Amino acid sequence: MIIRSRKAELYGGDESRFSGPTTGDERAMLVDMLAAQRRTLELKCAGLETELANRSVEPSTLSLLGLVRHLADVERRWYRMVLANQDVPPLFVSPDDPDGDFDGATPDADVVAAAWAAWREEVAFADRFAAEAPSLDVEGEDGWRGMVSLRWVLVHMIEEYARHNGHADLLRERIDGAVGV
Repeated sequence: MIIRSRKAELYGGDESRFSGPTTGDERAMLVDMLAAQRRTLELKCAGLETELANRSVEPSTLSLLGLVRHLADVERRWYRMVLANQDVPPLFVSPDDPDGDFDGATPDADVVAAAWAAWREEVAFADRFAAEAPSLDVEGEDGWRGMVSLRWVLVHMIEEYARHNGHADLLRERIDGAVGV
């Protein structure tokens, strides 16, 4: 407890986001861990507006806003397009602009607001889907991976967020020096 409290004091982190179940129901554990990773992304971006579009280093187009847009499209792909089999297009990427999620991340207030709104909508859909699915064995067909289960998608999404939250750590530190959030 002392280490956790001291870390939160030093870095301003909200360690309660990782206080979910560590035993018991598999779905509850996976859903909670994914929620913690999503909250981490929000914390990395908290208090920033146009700075969210700041790029890492040339020639990369990586930015916090690009990550929000990218993860909105990733959520949409796996939950709506693959598992729910909805015929919907990606939000920010296209065959003509495969990097549109990052390239289109500009410091315009409307672009920032639209990215957050899209991300929140896709997260809400994914949460509903995961909660209402009869089991973790619900499957969908993906052109890249073949048949995937809800279980696999939850594990993949945890990995996806964890990897990108590492990028977000570095991006946030470059913007204002904040670390460990």
